[in-house]
Amino acid sequence: MSYLEEIQKRRTFGIISHPDAGKTTLTEKLLLFGGAIQEAGAVKSNKIKKGATSDFMEIERQRGISVATSVLGFYYKDKKINILDTPGHKDFAEDTFRTLTAVDSVIVVIDVAKGVEEQTEKLVEVCRMRSIPMIVFINKLDREGKDAFDLMDEVEQKLGLKVTPLSFPIGMGYEFQGIYNIWEKNVNLFTGDSKKNIDDVVSVEDVQSEALNQLIGSKAANKLREELELVTEVYPAFDREAYLNSTLQPVFFGSALNNFGVRELLDCFIEIAPSPRPKHSDTRLVDPKETKMTGFVFKIHANMDPKHRDRLAFLKIVSGTFERNKNYNHVRLGKNLKFSSPNAFFAEKKEVVDISYPGDIVGLHDTGNFKIGDTLTEGEVMNFKGIPSFSPEHFRYINNADPLKAKQLDKGIDQLMDEGVAQLFTLEMNNRKVIGTVGALQYEVIQYRLEHEYGAKCTYENFPAFKACWVHPEDEKNEEFKEFLRIKQKFLAKDKYGQLVFLADSAFTIQMTESKYPTVKLKFTSE
Repeated sequence: MSYLEEIQKRRTFGIISHPDAGKTTLTEKLLLFGGAIQEAGAVKSNKIKKGATSDFMEIERQRGISVATSVLGFYYKDKKINILDTPGHKDFAEDTFRTLTAVDSVIVVIDVAKGVEEQTEKLVEVCRMRSIPMIVFINKLDREGKDAFDLMDEVEQKLGLKVTPLSFPIGMGYEFQGIYNIWEKNVNLFTGDSKKNIDDVVSVEDVQSEALNQLIGSKAANKLREELELVTEVYPAFDREAYLNSTLQPVFFGSALNNFGVRELLDCFIEIAPSPRPKHSDTRLVDPKETKMTGFVFKIHANMDPKHRDRLAFLKIVSGTFERNKNYNHVRLGKNLKFSSPNAFFAEKKEVVDISYPGDIVGLHDTGNFKIGDTLTEGEVMNFKGIPSFSPEHFRYINNADPLKAKQLDKGIDQLMDEGVAQLFTLEMNNRKVIGTVGALQYEVIQYRLEHEYGAKCTYENFPAFKACWVHPEDEKNEEFKEFLRIKQKFLAKDKYGQLVFLADSAFTIQMTESKYPTVKLKFTSE
């Protein structure tokens, strides 16, 4: 198969939502349809015994939330699908924001009863900024929830999207009978049996026909006809160009837990979703069809296999083919590296691949060469843009609780910070270490992982900071900067890469500092 055909076959997308809207369940059902797994781990009921396929860290199984993005690849109808399942919990949003730099499109999952929630708004905002094509999946239809039209209004108003339904529910909650697939013009009847045969779909060419009455009863059929008429009057017809330009978002209804409406979503998705898209670097726009390999690291995961202490860097391939045992230029370090066992993923199962194409995610074994945002090329010097580190909002001193394990603690902190789970600041004055995170739950995750993966124990103390500001002086030699260093020395630290950071204790302090030292620029993100 030619290189261009391979690119056309790829669909790389992320699934985003508020916690508990059913994102991980949906991921799992997509795998089920792809024949990638034989039976689903009943995600909710039996969390600890069985866990969802995509939640593979021990702490995720205990808490029942996803805390790391996992990558899953499978084939469906001759298309290669790469799903990035992201954490919904806001304390792990940074991981999700970075993952969105590696996807070509997104599925937004919304709970029928709760509607649009706060975390969904933030994530959709990021997708809108980057013009990522989105499909909306309204989940849990077998439960009592809001009316379909109300939900679509809410999506339009709160998320600022323009929607058009491609499937429509027949009844809701207790009266839920199935789904009319507008895209394919057929009816899928709901039996409540999650093991039902996937092919139980009845074609209905004409909604006005008597056949529809016999299928769902004349009362429901008449209501459906009225609603479909309303749909065609109120919502624009589906236009693929508008969807790809992120100006129109198709909506699907279903119940992931009951395997319902998922096939409709997947069948339509592989037809309309974009294959890998061009990406901006600091020098030019890189097109996937180029033959020279380029790619960037959007995530690092330590200890995917606790027995081996291995670290994996997740590389998204933007153009060209990535081949095993071939030399590639690590742009930041300016040296050539080759990889003898690049991995493709299926949750925590990994297999070595000889060749990967644009859109694929490859896991590279890493001994500490990579940090998030690194670019690999076949020699060209350039960096892909837009992989941010945000200013943390919580700060704590980290102390060693077991003096005999100091080495393990240092190594553990070092590796977990490389993952971008949190950021480490070393105070200039006394070399004490401060950990900054986006969400407070991260501290528990760090403590748990240090103990279980590195055998080290730590305790925390509060550190009174409001925000981390990266310091960019216009001139390092001028008196103003020297005075800034002298006056603020108690609050100055170095981050992991040796950049100077000012840990401000309030918004007022930041304001005062900026007006007093105008040549010292403060930034809230570092790229």
